[in-house]
Amino acid sequence: MNLASIVDPHPDGAPALISRGKVTTYGELRRQVGELRAGLLDYGIQPDDRVAIVSANNWFFAISYLAVLGVGAIAVPLNPLSPTAELKGQLATTKAKLAITGPSSRQIADHEGLGVDARTMESLFQPSQAPVMPREDHDLAALLFTAGTAGAPKAAMLSHGNLLANMRQIQAHPGRKVTAADVELGVLPMHHIFGLNVVLGVTLFAGASVVLVERFDPSTALETIENNRVTIVPGAPPMYAAWLQLPAQATNPMATVRLAVSGAAALPAELVAEFQARYGVPIHEGYGLTEASPTVTSSVVGGKVKPGSIGVPLEGVEVRLVDDSGDDVYAGDPGEIWVRGPNVFQGYWEQPEATAAVLSDDGWLHTGDVAVIDDDGWLFIVDRAKDLINVSGFNVYPAEVEDVLREHPGVADVAVVGVAHPHTGETVKAFVVSEPGTMVEEDELIEFCAGRLARYKCPTKVMFVDQLPHSAATGKLLRRNLR
Repeated sequence: MNLASIVDPHPDGAPALISRGKVTTYGELRRQVGELRAGLLDYGIQPDDRVAIVSANNWFFAISYLAVLGVGAIAVPLNPLSPTAELKGQLATTKAKLAITGPSSRQIADHEGLGVDARTMESLFQPSQAPVMPREDHDLAALLFTAGTAGAPKAAMLSHGNLLANMRQIQAHPGRKVTAADVELGVLPMHHIFGLNVVLGVTLFAGASVVLVERFDPSTALETIENNRVTIVPGAPPMYAAWLQLPAQATNPMATVRLAVSGAAALPAELVAEFQARYGVPIHEGYGLTEASPTVTSSVVGGKVKPGSIGVPLEGVEVRLVDDSGDDVYAGDPGEIWVRGPNVFQGYWEQPEATAAVLSDDGWLHTGDVAVIDDDGWLFIVDRAKDLINVSGFNVYPAEVEDVLREHPGVADVAVVGVAHPHTGETVKAFVVSEPGTMVEEDELIEFCAGRLARYKCPTKVMFVDQLPHSAATGKLLRRNLR
């Protein structure tokens, strides 16, 4: 089935979206999406065309996403805060035919050399409606950029079947299941797979409602939770840490919350304990990745919070821990996480070699993350994909930042690593060897990156060094020696 059909079974009057204080019912949602489908067809969008969506978390994004899927095209959600250079590269990589923008990203329509026509969503609406285009499970639904398990960012190919499978896997467990009575907080960015499929997708699949929040501010987010009687809070560790930094309130703003889940980065045990003591809500940790649509494990499935653990696999998801020889490890021994199931992606867009490096012929996804399993079957991450930097739950691959910095005429060589940060978990730090005879300043390089990379990928600290450490045997850069 076409993934866009997940909104069809729900009552016309039931609330679906709450965006900028306005409620959109499922009946209104279906009509609006149908009108945009008609507009996309009138524009000339055909099945399997790539259509970028450049919008913050709001009504515009949700309508655009469902409409793009509905005409059989492939959605390419992009970060509306990305600079033009990054957007241009992503649009070129996916060969997008059109970019739909929301109000917060209309400025990209004014950029020259973007390489694609950019239209506001409102300009595409038609007074008539178009039907949903039939799709098969293997047909592609979305391309999402990810750092992958190795290499520079790639576009992961996710099919209608992949995304729908993970919704069903999440909904299969009674404790994790979203019901029509639930109200979910939608603050995780929808250009990220967690926000796109776990928050927006599962909510609409269940017939629940989602409160779309364009930017996270800890104080206003708490007000949103309290005012809308939110029952489910999906988040990342920096969000929960930020809420603990706020002054104590007379009443508990999370009194209606029945489930809080965390993913995208490691969740410190002390944060879990402090959060539950203050707000009365346990935080359930999970594990996933874009290539798995994304959820693989959750402590909700295990039935309790076990500090430091990412839980147990969802129903319908196979997980192995494998050593360097490809053999399963014993309990307590570390092994790479391999994942198999209908939620595992189709590969990287136009990158067969990168796909073959992580996806075996028999369907096992090699994640690059290392975990141990205890005697009860609970998983604990002990190492993550090599070299990846995790900033507020978003993956940053050092090579991408290094390539940008090497474009600066004052940089002879550079290495980028992740270092601990109290608010974002990690932040990007660059070690730079200057070109002989040049003078380059730290702020200049940070500003240089800001014009070419999304903000979270930019270095927050630059150290100037005479040389970088390399292995004597192979000449390989030794990032582990840089901190």
